[in-house]
Amino acid sequence: MKSEKIRIFAAIMDINQYTNEAVELLQQLIATPSISREEGSAANILADFIEKCGLPVKRIGNNILVQEAINPDKPTMLLNAHIDTVKPVSTWTRNPFEPTIEDDYLYGLGSNDCGGGLVSLLQVYRLLRTRDVPYNIVYLASCEEEVSGENGFRLALPELPKIDVAIVGEPTGMHPAIAEKGLMVIDGVAHGKSGHAARDEGVNAIYEALDDLVWLRDYKFRKNSLLLGYTKMSVTIVNSGTQHNVIPDECRFVIDVRTNEYYQNEYLFAFLQKHMKKCELTARSFRLSSSHIPVGHPLVQRCIKMGMLPYGSPTLSDQALMPFLSFKLGPGESSRSHSADEYIRISEIKHAIETYVELIESVQL
Repeated sequence: MKSEKIRIFAAIMDINQYTNEAVELLQQLIATPSISREEGSAANILADFIEKCGLPVKRIGNNILVQEAINPDKPTMLLNAHIDTVKPVSTWTRNPFEPTIEDDYLYGLGSNDCGGGLVSLLQVYRLLRTRDVPYNIVYLASCEEEVSGENGFRLALPELPKIDVAIVGEPTGMHPAIAEKGLMVIDGVAHGKSGHAARDEGVNAIYEALDDLVWLRDYKFRKNSLLLGYTKMSVTIVNSGTQHNVIPDECRFVIDVRTNEYYQNEYLFAFLQKHMKKCELTARSFRLSSSHIPVGHPLVQRCIKMGMLPYGSPTLSDQALMPFLSFKLGPGESSRSHSADEYIRISEIKHAIETYVELIESVQL
C-alpha cells in the first residue's frame, strides 16, 4: 500500500513538472511569431528544447520529427500538432505575441490553435518513451498547416515510418473528433460578349453564370453523414464587370466545397462539370479529402470508456493529408481558434497530458 502511494505521488509530481515545462515552452513559442511559412524561429526554439531533453531531432524544413528505435512487433502511433499560426486579427485587445498568464488563462496567438496540443503531445512523448506501452510513439511538429502548404506535413510524410494511427492535437475540448470534412476549392468562369449597356447587344457573362449558380445553390447531396452532416457547396467570391455601362464579358467566381466521407473530391468535381454546363471549372487541388476512423477502433472505444464523446469536425487539419487512420484530440476549444484574444487554460494542458497518457497506456489492442 505504501509503495503504491509513493508511485501515485511520483506520477502526480511528474505531471505537474511536465505541465509547468509545457507552459514555459508555449510562452516562448507565443513570443516568437510563427505565421504560416515563417515558422523558422519557432521551429528553432522547439528543436532546442527537444535536444536539451536528450532526444534526437530530425529537421525537415521547419517540421520537427522525433523518433527513436521502432519495435517491429508493435504498431506505430504518430503524435502530431502544428507550429504555425494564422495572422492576428485586427480586434485583438492585447499584444498577440506577448504571452500573458492571468489566473488559469494563458493568452497569446496560437495558444489554443494549436500550441496547447503541440506542447502537451511533446510531453506525452517524453513521459511514454521509456514505458511499456502498446505502441511505438513518433512525434511530429508540422508547419504550414493553416495554409495546407507544400513544405508542411506533405514534406515530412516520406520521412515517417509506417504509421498505423495518428492523434492530431487540434483543440477539441479533449473529445475525439473521429471524422473531419474535406475541402475542395474550385475556380469558375463564365464567358459572354461585351457591348454597350444602353443597346440590345452583347452577351452578359453574369447571366450566363446565373443558371449554374442557382443550380449549385439549390442542389442537395443525398448521402448524409451521422458525424459530418451533408456535403456543402458555397459560392464565396464573385467578380464581374468593369463599369456600369459595359456588358461584362467575363464572370469569375469561387466555390468552397466541404465533403463528408461519402464523396471523394475527384468525383464531385466531375459531377459539377457535368451539371454546370455554361461555366469552366478548375479545381485548385483534390488532395484535402474527408477523413474518419471507425468508432470500433480500440483507441476510440477506450476514449468512450474514459467518458469522452466522439463527434465529427467541420474544420480542416493536416489529418486530410494522412494516408492512415487518424483522429483529432486536443486541449482547448475550436471556437477560440483564429479569434481575438485567443487563450488556453493551463488546467486544460495538464488535463490533456493526463488524458493522453492514460489513453495510450491503457488501450487494449
